[in-house]
Amino acid sequence: METKKNIEILNELISFLEDGRVGYTNAAENCEDSKLKTEFLGIARDRSLMVVQLQDEVNRLGKSTDATDGPLGAIHRAWIDFKSMVTGHDNEAIIEACLTGENAAQEKFKDALKEKSLTPELFAIISAQLLSIEKAMAKIKAYKNISI
Repeated sequence: METKKNIEILNELISFLEDGRVGYTNAAENCEDSKLKTEFLGIARDRSLMVVQLQDEVNRLGKSTDATDGPLGAIHRAWIDFKSMVTGHDNEAIIEACLTGENAAQEKFKDALKEKSLTPELFAIISAQLLSIEKAMAKIKAYKNISI
């Protein structure tokens, strides 16, 4: 039962990370600032690596994985597209949309860490990934403060 629960937790996190990867790629395509574009692409790359790490763990638990972006990610990307269209690729609006996504990701990872079924190894991996998400959010917030 714990294995099944852990696979479910990991698959939810994978979906969230994949949403983030696609969202950051989309944000990079819609922003005009080259430094911000580079930052977004770096975060998207990090999310890809995080997805692979969690997929490896799901595979170790005996289940195959296939990453697809989830419905929340599609909604979030549509919102970035809409904001970009309305605001003329306004970097501040894109940053705000990314911060909204990062807040949701942090909450999802914090909730996962509360699960009693996690093995110490999974707890360590998810904790490290949460730290990476928090660092990305700090970078985006810092960029927001510079651009205002």
